[in-house]
Amino acid sequence: MLPRLFLLGLGNPGPRYAHTRHNLGFRVIDAMASSHGIARWSQRQTLVRAEFDIVSTRIVLAKPQTYMNLSGHAAAELRSDFGAEPGELLVAVDDIALPLGQLRLRIRGSDGGHNGLKSVIAELGTSEFPRLRMGVGPVPSDVDPAEFVLSPFPSEEALNADAMVVRAVQCVEAVVRVGFDRAMGVFNAPDAIGDTNGESR
Repeated sequence: MLPRLFLLGLGNPGPRYAHTRHNLGFRVIDAMASSHGIARWSQRQTLVRAEFDIVSTRIVLAKPQTYMNLSGHAAAELRSDFGAEPGELLVAVDDIALPLGQLRLRIRGSDGGHNGLKSVIAELGTSEFPRLRMGVGPVPSDVDPAEFVLSPFPSEEALNADAMVVRAVQCVEAVVRVGFDRAMGVFNAPDAIGDTNGESR
């Protein structure tokens, strides 16, 4: 059996949320599918998914079709359908604790206050799974964080967000081609700021 990577991009379904900060995970999934010419998706109970291969690794792209706080249902369905192990799962997620444009790849960690990660951890019964965190911060002091992540990027931030999605896809492909350690060395800048929740590799 081929090595496998299950890329679970978190977001909220529906056009209302498509361009919000909270839907960066969906954007990474869509960008990766587009770059590999993937147009056919399978509708499952709690997610849509597509499959293809990169350098003898089976890639399963998945987007939950539940709201963010129930994202773990999609992770559980991947486990049920494929026998996916937590270490084979890579969750792509927005993060207000990182500045806009900053990526942080980790192979384990806390939920960091993110309801999507919290749900995945609860469903899998472990936090021992990789995640690719994408910075959308900082949150202005006079703005509710929940409202902040459910709002779209303003025009002055949109290009930076677009570039981050491109780098996130490159990061995922680096994981497949050269492994987590080397990918972290390239995409986790040594002088990065904003990583305040003390996650470890």
